[in-house]
Amino acid sequence: MTSIDEALLLKTAAEYGVPAPVAQELLAQTRPCVYLVQHRELPTSRQENARPAARTGGLPALPDGVDWPEGRAPLVLTVDCAALPQDVLDIELPADGHLLFFTEISYPPESAAVLHVPAGARTTERAATYAWEGEPMQTTVYEPRTLYAVPGLSLDGDWEGGPETEAFLDGDGGGDEAEDALENFEEAVLDLAYGGQHPGVCVQIGGFSDPWDMAPDEGELVLFAQLAGQAIDYDVCTLNLIVGTREDIAARRYADLQYEQQT
Repeated sequence: MTSIDEALLLKTAAEYGVPAPVAQELLAQTRPCVYLVQHRELPTSRQENARPAARTGGLPALPDGVDWPEGRAPLVLTVDCAALPQDVLDIELPADGHLLFFTEISYPPESAAVLHVPAGARTTERAATYAWEGEPMQTTVYEPRTLYAVPGLSLDGDWEGGPETEAFLDGDGGGDEAEDALENFEEAVLDLAYGGQHPGVCVQIGGFSDPWDMAPDEGELVLFAQLAGQAIDYDVCTLNLIVGTREDIAARRYADLQYEQQT
C-alpha cells in the first residue's frame, strides 16, 4: 500500500548518505494517507485535471429526518468519498456518499460527530440559526474552501528507534551530521510520495498522525482524520485528531470515534 517504489527509496537514501538498511526501516514504518489541500498546493502534474474532493466549512446538507448533531458543533469538513483516490488507504471508508465532520477547532470540543450521507439521498441545507431556551442562537459557519485529494505517505513518529537507524545515528560519523541527513531524507521521501513538497498545514485522512503532543493513534486506535485548525480558519492554530479502531471505522460506527485537540 505504500506510495513509493523501494528502488527509488534506496536511490534517494544513497543521495542523502543514508544506508539502505535504514531506508528499509523507514519504509517498514510508513502508512499511506490522503492529503486534502487547496488547488495551489497540488503538485504541478495534478493541477490541470484536478477534481474537487472536499470542502471546508459551509452549511451541512442533511437527509430528511437527520438533525444537526447534538451540541451544534460547527461543520468543518465535507468529504466526497467517491472523489478520493481508490485503493490507497489501509482503512475502509465508504465508496460513495459524503462524510460530514462536525467539531470545534477553536477550543477542545464538547461535542463532535461524523455523519455519512449516502449517495443519492435527498438532502436539505440546514440553517445555522436555531432557538435555545427561547433565545435565538447561531452556530459558527466557517468559510467554504474547495479541497483536492492527493495520495501521500505518513511516518510512525517512533520509526527512528529501529536498530539500524540507531546504529547509524550513534556510529562513527554520526551526531548532528547523521541527524541532518536523516531529517533531509525523511522530507525527501514524503515529497516523493506526494509528487511535490508535501503539505504541512492541511487535512489528512488515514495514515499515521503527525501530532504536536502524544500520538492518539496507539494500540488498536488508528487515525481516521487529522485537521489542522488553519486548514479551516487561518486564525486558528490547533491540531484536531480523530481516531478509532479499524473495525469501527469499517463498520461506520462513527459514534465510537474519539476526538482530541492539541495546541
